[in-house]
Amino acid sequence: MSEVTCKSGLTEAEKSTVFWASFLALLACAVGFLFRVLTMGNWINEFGISGQEAGGIFGASLWPIAITMILFSLIVDKIGYKPSIYIAFALQAVSVVLCATAKNADALWWGSFCAGLGHGIVEAVINPACSSMYTKDKSTKLNILHAAWPAGMVVGSLFMIPIGVADSAAGVAVVEGASGLAWRTHSWWMMLPVVIYGVMFIKSKFPIDERVHAKVPYRDMLKEVGFLGAFIAGTLLFYEIYRIAKGEEPSNLLWMSIGFGAVVGAGFGAFTKSIGKPLFFFLCVLMVPLATTELGTDAWIKQLMTPQMGVYASWAIALSAFIMMILRFQAGVLLHKFNPPIVLCISSVFSMLGLLTLSGASGAMVFVAFVLYAVGQTFYWPTVLGLVSEQFPKGGALTLNTVSAIGLLSVGIIGTPIMGAFYDSNLANEVKTVSPEIYESAQADKTFFSATYTGIDAAKASEAATAAGLATEYGDAVNKAGRGALKTTALAFPLVMLICFALIAFYYKSKGGYKPIELDDGEDNSHDDPEGEPIPAVEL
Repeated sequence: MSEVTCKSGLTEAEKSTVFWASFLALLACAVGFLFRVLTMGNWINEFGISGQEAGGIFGASLWPIAITMILFSLIVDKIGYKPSIYIAFALQAVSVVLCATAKNADALWWGSFCAGLGHGIVEAVINPACSSMYTKDKSTKLNILHAAWPAGMVVGSLFMIPIGVADSAAGVAVVEGASGLAWRTHSWWMMLPVVIYGVMFIKSKFPIDERVHAKVPYRDMLKEVGFLGAFIAGTLLFYEIYRIAKGEEPSNLLWMSIGFGAVVGAGFGAFTKSIGKPLFFFLCVLMVPLATTELGTDAWIKQLMTPQMGVYASWAIALSAFIMMILRFQAGVLLHKFNPPIVLCISSVFSMLGLLTLSGASGAMVFVAFVLYAVGQTFYWPTVLGLVSEQFPKGGALTLNTVSAIGLLSVGIIGTPIMGAFYDSNLANEVKTVSPEIYESAQADKTFFSATYTGIDAAKASEAATAAGLATEYGDAVNKAGRGALKTTALAFPLVMLICFALIAFYYKSKGGYKPIELDDGEDNSHDDPEGEPIPAVEL
């Protein structure tokens, strides 16, 4: 057998080095993410900042991810994979140094910001590099690659949670304790995977991007996104950047964002002379419920686990990550039996069952429900990436990373707020049941994307309940409201995804079955059916 097995000329050993270095690069992002989650309490204590300010510092590590992911997708083919990954390496290394040596909150903010920029570039490089190396098995390899994220959470947990204690007042962890080492010392752990992947990439040979190798013109890559993709990406980017820059969300921000997205989309569509691929746009829209189900529910689930595990509820994150890591490594078993749309249907069923069970579980059933949920969320993100890379290879890095960036943006813009709205509405109903008087005194009009609903001022309600001797009843109401939010989420999101992914699966079945599109050097794409007749590649 020939040593060269990749169209771009890489040997198996060279591909393996790039793949596992990419794995470590994403793992480094996860370790940094978990460390920032666990040290917010330290920031508050040491620098005298508020919880909101600490959240802003943490947020600075999140919103830049989507921006650099999309922007570098446009230029990564020009810059090259290796220079791009070393820009990410430099940003992540600077981030660790700034965090470990921070003298004030500003240094922490810049450290988080650099981490976010680096994370976005890492994803902009490793996703298309993986797809370009493993053109025959994209979905499986992307699942294994993205096992790096939960693996990083597990590794970070092993280093940080055992020496942390819960700060119940702030609701966050404080990384100081049994070992006697300060959080600054522990922050250097973030540098270890960064250094390792940086060394591994020194002599690595990256593949030529699949699109570039197939001589697909740059404008044809843009056409895959077209007006529709540029519209949704422009809308979400404007919304996020505006609220970060201004520190507020005016009531008309949604319409301002839609207007901006329409202008960007129209310009992009005019330049490319393409409306974009409807299926790609549909998958981008589906990233809203998908990202909310996978990422937005974690805070509520941890809250439900706390009565069972107390201060050790942080281990729920590690347990979920461990399950995801193991299953993603085994994704090939499932993906070789079922196509990506079917796997996404299976994920939707498990996450829906898990959330519904969690909404009413107690005792040991909480753990059973939690495992169901963890299994459900395992395959969502990387399998969608696999589906996009297999059906839109002409889109290269752009389609692959745009769909992921939209998912990240939608969690903060739509997912978390809508879950908050579910929770607020449920809490209002539960408090009204406990005490109409407390409900009347603490009710507050709240808005979600300009829509007004009745919620509760939690601080006022808690104070009034304590004064009335109903603190325990109010605590139960809060717990029920959280469970209700999970139930509503299960019905609103996984069920919708199950229906939509099933429709996609039925569509491909009506076309003769799901078939990945493969690009050849300048050749028109086609697939051979079992009888030998060419079946035109499906492009939606």
